[in-house]
Amino acid sequence: MINLVILGSTGSIGSQALALADMYPELIRIRGIAADTGGEAFKAQIAKYKPDYAALANKDAARNFDSCGTKLLSGPEGICELARLDSADMVLVSIVGIAGLDAVIAALKAGKRVALANKEALVAGGECVMRLAGRAGERLLPVDSEHSAVFQCLNGENPRMLERIILTASGGPFLDYRGNLGEVTVAQALAHPNWSMGPKISIDSATLMNKGLEVIEARWLFDIPGEKIDTVIHRESIVHSMAEFKDGAVMAQMGSPDMRLAIMYALTYPKRLEAGVRRLDFASALSLSFEPPDMTRFPCLKLAYRALEMGGTAPAVLNGANEAAVRAFLDKRIGFGDIPTIIEHTISRVEITPAESIEAVHEADRESRAVSGEFIRQIEF
Repeated sequence: MINLVILGSTGSIGSQALALADMYPELIRIRGIAADTGGEAFKAQIAKYKPDYAALANKDAARNFDSCGTKLLSGPEGICELARLDSADMVLVSIVGIAGLDAVIAALKAGKRVALANKEALVAGGECVMRLAGRAGERLLPVDSEHSAVFQCLNGENPRMLERIILTASGGPFLDYRGNLGEVTVAQALAHPNWSMGPKISIDSATLMNKGLEVIEARWLFDIPGEKIDTVIHRESIVHSMAEFKDGAVMAQMGSPDMRLAIMYALTYPKRLEAGVRRLDFASALSLSFEPPDMTRFPCLKLAYRALEMGGTAPAVLNGANEAAVRAFLDKRIGFGDIPTIIEHTISRVEITPAESIEAVHEADRESRAVSGEFIRQIEF
């Protein structure tokens, strides 16, 4: 029996995880769920799954929320308390942004297995997280399709034989766009051609920052330097990523572009269970194409590699600035092309220090948001 807490239960990953739990009620028991501000969807989840506890990150929303008799925790400390829940043995962290970092740390310190769908925890605090988690697969299971793919490719292999990782990217909605990227709308940026995702990750995909964050995440998950992590554009989103070994052999994990595959693998590892994913038909006209990313048109990817090379708190600064810029774009305060400008401005002005503690990471995040926020106010519409 998997006693599961889902942090971010009303989001895309959390909702799909609950649907998978519905397929295996004898295997997966929902012990706790958490969301940001609640709403009818969260209330319906409480009524259906009857968790031991529920939590809302927003304290104001929690004060007026009817939890139907379920004990309700609130605020960041409530999310962390839920991550440590005694009745749970696994925590799916699908909260978006740096907010997931403290929850990951809390769950790992409490001895839980963590299914990680939050990029920012490793991007900003990778050194601290992996110090607690050990190697990927021991207590930390990747949910991102790319990192799940690499994890599967490395299963049973000697990690010292790994030569490089190749992360694939669909290219987002603007791969073939020949207009002015500075003039694209929020609606255009949210329209991903292959994946159904939340707004923040959809914008990150459009700028290719999503792939940049994944490069940093892969560095920590698989203990491999950034110069051995490559990215390629793969429009079909069928090859989810690859691992190349020292003898030249390349292993690729393939499947339909459906997050249920990676979610189920993380929840039930080392087992493989049916997740309702459409099978690939190799007898049809299945084509696979690969091309290098254009880092001139999409500078966010280059900025991520730069932050990884700088080390220390640079990735935390990158992440904080990106979160602030994406929020401002979604609020229609800045243009799409302003996002990398804001990030570069912030990285060049915030002092980079060793990322030896969670406190240092949070301080870098706060300073990054302060600097980027001030710059956004200067350039906003």
